[in-house]
Amino acid sequence: MEKKKWIKHIPLFIIELVVLVAAAGILYVTLRATDSKNGAEKDNLKEENIAVNEEVKEKIEKTEQTQGDTNQYTGIFNLAFFGVDARDGSLGKGNRSDTIMICSIDMDTHEIRLISIYRDTYLNLGNDTYKKCNTAYAQGGPEQAINMINMNMDMYVTDYITVGFEGLKKAIDALGGIEMDVTETEITHLNNYQSTMAEEMGIEYTPVTRPGVQVLNGLQATAYCRIRYGGGDDFRRAQRQRDVLVAMIEKSKKASLGTLTDAMNAVLPSIRTSLDVGDILPVLGMVGDYKVTQSEGFPFSDMRNGGIIGADGSCVVPISLEDNVKKLHELLYGEKDYEPSKEVREYSGIIEEQTKDYLMY
Repeated sequence: MEKKKWIKHIPLFIIELVVLVAAAGILYVTLRATDSKNGAEKDNLKEENIAVNEEVKEKIEKTEQTQGDTNQYTGIFNLAFFGVDARDGSLGKGNRSDTIMICSIDMDTHEIRLISIYRDTYLNLGNDTYKKCNTAYAQGGPEQAINMINMNMDMYVTDYITVGFEGLKKAIDALGGIEMDVTETEITHLNNYQSTMAEEMGIEYTPVTRPGVQVLNGLQATAYCRIRYGGGDDFRRAQRQRDVLVAMIEKSKKASLGTLTDAMNAVLPSIRTSLDVGDILPVLGMVGDYKVTQSEGFPFSDMRNGGIIGADGSCVVPISLEDNVKKLHELLYGEKDYEPSKEVREYSGIIEEQTKDYLMY
């Protein structure tokens, strides 16, 4: 399973994707990859250290051998996206990932599917211990967080982008802001987050004063991403993050080259990624019309519970990890009869056993 097979067909949309949450910076990385002062932080992940469930690995290898590049896996590129609130500018381990997302890009249909993994979900951390899944990034950085995704969800993800919230703010400002629909309930919480972030950054902020559709600047939009109160808790919070991502995609499609360059300049110092320069250069001349067609949260709304799980506190619990993985593969790959691997079935049983006495309903 060579990494190149998964990404050699990536279109220029990756440039747009990184603008929104990092991907636009990848184009600029090709020009400034060795600029440690102003460029993105490059992470040379070793593929042999990436955990992949055995049945998934065997299926991919078999499909590649029989169908070459025409199978569903080579047509879909899955990228892990992590958002961290790093006060000191660090983007590696030691930071809990406030945002955990799978960006699934279909090269054939030009569709993008965004799957948020709720940060408080009780899962295998990629090392056979079970806690809130955002602990994986804190313990072992992006590598362990990718392993957590692959092991619990029967995925084969080998690349990631991490962006700090300050970089997100700057990128949105460079794009001229994004249009969002703010509710009356959200205003107070949005402004509270703005106030805290502005104090930490030593900058002024502009309060949001009315509900409705309006253009939010970088600080306002980043604060909007962080709201977890006012109904919906972390589920609604993850939806807001995906909504901001989609808004940035749409804004970047209409942006001039100069605006995109400004956004790339702004976000690069707040990016850490495993993507290689060589993976992007061959496709810089390719342009496609890509659209977000799916935006979901994992575990799915009808397949999750919650509870106070001992010292781990309030957790989101998949009622059946196995059933959630079946639905995930149907959404990403159209596999209606997907059978999860024995590893996922094992993890599902362990999660059920460890949480059954704590569930809310």
